[in-house]
Amino acid sequence: MDSPKRSLAEDHSIVELLGDLARDLTGLVRAEGQLARAEIAEAGRSLASGAERIATGAVLLLVALVMQLAHWVGPAWAPLILGTALALIGGGVIARGRKDIGAASLVPERTSEQTSRDARLAREQI
Repeated sequence: MDSPKRSLAEDHSIVELLGDLARDLTGLVRAEGQLARAEIAEAGRSLASGAERIATGAVLLLVALVMQLAHWVGPAWAPLILGTALALIGGGVIARGRKDIGAASLVPERTSEQTSRDARLAREQI
């Protein structure tokens, strides 16, 4: 039989290569996890900041509208008229906000794409 036998050094290098591969894959998975966490945190901060600004603007606008309307119809009627109008508008805004929040994607798309590319590359290499 003329089958070539592997030397101990060749076997050792295969073991080393497999160990290196395992370490690299572990590092890659950790890095992808960190990227996913960073993306989700960034999206959450952006949503929270936008919500805070909307709430602040709404309160300031409400006070300004009551003050302006009170000059035309009297201080007793201004809050009632404005409250009714704002209830109608608020219902529409809430409906739109629920729709937008439902459509907002908190899925870390870049991480998902990168993980897919990494998996495809790993399959090609093996």
